[in-house]
Amino acid sequence: MKATFTKLELHFKRPVGTSRGIMHIKNSWILKLTENGITGVGEISIIEGLSPDFQNSESFEKKIQEVCEELEHGAWNMEHGLSSVKTFPSIKFGFETALLDLQNGGKGIIFDNDFTHRKHKLPINGLIWMGDESFMNEQIEQKLTEGFSTLKMKIGAMDFETELKLLESIRKRYSKNEITLRVDANGSFTPHHAELALKQLSELDIHSIEQPIQVGQWEEMKNLCAVSPTPIALDEELIGIEDLSKKIELLETICPQYIILKPSLHGGISGTQEWIHLAEERNIPWWLTSALESNIGLNAICQLAGEYNNPLPQGLGTGSLYTNNVESDLVVEKGFIFKKVMSEK
Repeated sequence: MKATFTKLELHFKRPVGTSRGIMHIKNSWILKLTENGITGVGEISIIEGLSPDFQNSESFEKKIQEVCEELEHGAWNMEHGLSSVKTFPSIKFGFETALLDLQNGGKGIIFDNDFTHRKHKLPINGLIWMGDESFMNEQIEQKLTEGFSTLKMKIGAMDFETELKLLESIRKRYSKNEITLRVDANGSFTPHHAELALKQLSELDIHSIEQPIQVGQWEEMKNLCAVSPTPIALDEELIGIEDLSKKIELLETICPQYIILKPSLHGGISGTQEWIHLAEERNIPWWLTSALESNIGLNAICQLAGEYNNPLPQGLGTGSLYTNNVESDLVVEKGFIFKKVMSEK
């Protein structure tokens, strides 16, 4: 087997605001595994300041190269993977994707299911990025015009009262039966402030809030989940939790209403599947979200979502963010993502 990788610098169509500042570009590494004339492709995608396995490009690329060499010498198998990437979820995701693609003939098929075969559409939320009031209003109007019935608004960039007014403006026009509203706080509240904020959000029939307080405060998060009138979803809280026993401890200590999974951050494909299994055992609903991958990684995550009968809208509408995205057959239309039907030749 031959393993190679190249860096892909993705350029946002317009800078996007996150809890980690303004992003103009996002880096990925495209991995290719070739054997017997067939090539499998995967994406190793990171978000600086959030990905637990990324410190700098030099050391990161060195790690990717090490894994490539191990694989070329036959040190990898899909059942157990490489122990050396256990704490490198983005690298693990890229290699798992490429190997599955390779095993399935190098045609971009990661999972053989109805989504992959263009027979099923996945509901997704429309993402409203942080920014000033006018920019966020502009995005809200655009997503509503495009037919989204679930909106997810990132909060924490402006003062909370202004963000509440934006949410109120939507709720005045659309009831919870017409438009589902999710918010993502990225840990922007203190535990004390969160209690009041969660009550105010509940008055607007908010579906859920992601990560209201900073990670690592398990007791505080447990208390919030127990009393909050707004359901709480864990996201960043799951990053870096790799051991099965620790995952169980987290879920059974905090008892969240939802968990949100990003394969590039939460243990690759196999780690994400383990989280799903543990959550379903405990009747905790979940959904998948892109970690700003190109269409290569997004395709894999969509196919992974297609393995499950999950009616909740997924967070997979990020393919249109970049000026130089990889060409894809993924289509977003009226709040769904699906593979377009290829015309017969």
